[in-house]
Amino acid sequence: MNRRVYLAAVGTAASAGLAGCASVLNVFEDDETGDDEGFDIGMNRNAFRPETYEASVGETVVWKNTSGADHTVTALEDQIPDEAAYFASGGYDGEQAAIDAWHESRGGGLSPRETYEHTFEVAGTYTYICEPHVKGGMIGEIVVE
Repeated sequence: MNRRVYLAAVGTAASAGLAGCASVLNVFEDDETGDDEGFDIGMNRNAFRPETYEASVGETVVWKNTSGADHTVTALEDQIPDEAAYFASGGYDGEQAAIDAWHESRGGGLSPRETYEHTFEVAGTYTYICEPHVKGGMIGEIVVE
């Protein structure tokens, strides 16, 4: 095989391979917001989208993992209204239980394309995190009026 044919074949194979990788990543990352997609809050690699979401009392908010990594939705107990029900993916009754479950067995994790929902019955501001990505700044807020 001559050198030009070899280089052309290698270049074509490399281009096709990289194009395939890019399209796999884009399937998840382009789908960050819930505009008419059946969810309200998307998740990219290190952020909730949108970071702040406004809801009405009685509204059910749906999160969807739109990335290729596992995520959690974990409310911060000291940053939700006193009368409000605690919420976390996995159905845990408290923040520490949710955090421990993630670290012990990846409990409460949402795999790519999975959803979690919670109905907000009390007005106020709710802050929540993704436990595996909180150090990277993955923090969200729900403002319920």
